[in-house]
Amino acid sequence: MAMKTVSLKEQRPLAALSERIKTSMIRVVAFMSLLLIPYSFVFAADSVKELQKKQKKLQAEIEQTNKMLKQTKKDETATMNKLQLIGKNIQNQKKLIRTLDNEIVALNREMNQLSATRDSLQRVLERYKDDYAQMIRASHFARVQQSPLLFLLSSDNFQQLARRARYLQEFARFRQEQVRRIESTQVQIDEQNDLLKANKDDKMTALSSRKREQENLKRDERKQQNMLNQLKSKEKGLSKQLKQQQKRVAELNKKIDDIIRKQTEKASKTTLTKEQKLLAGGFEANKGRLPWPIEKGMISGHYGKQQHPVYSQVTIDNKGVYLQTTAGSKARAVYKGEVTSCFLVANTYAVIIQHGNYRTVYSNLSKLNVKQGDKVDTKQIIGTIFTDPEQDQKTELYFQIYKDRNILNPELWIAK
Repeated sequence: MAMKTVSLKEQRPLAALSERIKTSMIRVVAFMSLLLIPYSFVFAADSVKELQKKQKKLQAEIEQTNKMLKQTKKDETATMNKLQLIGKNIQNQKKLIRTLDNEIVALNREMNQLSATRDSLQRVLERYKDDYAQMIRASHFARVQQSPLLFLLSSDNFQQLARRARYLQEFARFRQEQVRRIESTQVQIDEQNDLLKANKDDKMTALSSRKREQENLKRDERKQQNMLNQLKSKEKGLSKQLKQQQKRVAELNKKIDDIIRKQTEKASKTTLTKEQKLLAGGFEANKGRLPWPIEKGMISGHYGKQQHPVYSQVTIDNKGVYLQTTAGSKARAVYKGEVTSCFLVANTYAVIIQHGNYRTVYSNLSKLNVKQGDKVDTKQIIGTIFTDPEQDQKTELYFQIYKDRNILNPELWIAK
């Protein structure tokens, strides 16, 4: 059976359509690859967000330290408390400046990527517009030569009529698709411009913050040096005060150790109940994620042996961590459990809470909200932290963690 040949008049528009569809598909692939370009800096964007989150956290810590400084004596007299608070501010200001530097670098990198993406999309848009313009011109020329209706009616047979009708439909769809691509590409360009503007604003904010923090750092470093000089000139009196403090801490540690020894000796004669095993397992599973025993504040004394901040020849050995906060702040349980002891040492209270074979200790409280035998929940208030007028209104909680009779480092257990 002989195959019907297609006329030259019919081949031309079909060949033109085929060529345009082929060209269009190539550009669609290019367009789709460009759509993926913004995702190449997703990690950079996440990096900026993480740096901004870290920046806010450091700014909040600096603000909290400044609140504590405002509660100290309203004069320029140097005290260990003021020196410690200013030292913490300096530490956080240096971290904040490094974070801002990293944020500025990340923003510059992201802005370059956004600009490159926008420029690439702009080139694609121009090509789409050129294609569309050529298509309109070709369509107009075809209409001048022959109307779509005459093009259909001049068909030799029904099969040719169907092919020509399909050609006109595909051509119309192609034009509509080209318009959609132009509009979509323009939206992409507008989005890139919006992101670029937001990044420029973030960069200006970061630069301004960096300048302000550098000025604050220089001011606090001068204060720190002046206070160090003052305190070293009073070394004899401060040394005596330090010995008295160490004596009180030793008395407190001995009292806590004695109570826990008696409790663990009694517990060793029996096995843990099912409830106590669940408490111990839950406590252990939350290592590194336990809430702080204060709502806001800073670590003013780290666990273990360390050099004294003023006297290099003096070594401090802390059996827990000291957490400083503002006057009137409350101590709270870091995990649910049972209060096994409330006692008084050196005119302040201490509370021991049992969590299976784990125990947490909260010392230096002026007022208690719990009593022995109480069941407490996570973050439940257990007392008010003592504010010491003899130490420049210092409000500091002494916090410890035990497993059986072994003292643990609380910094490894509370959330970072």
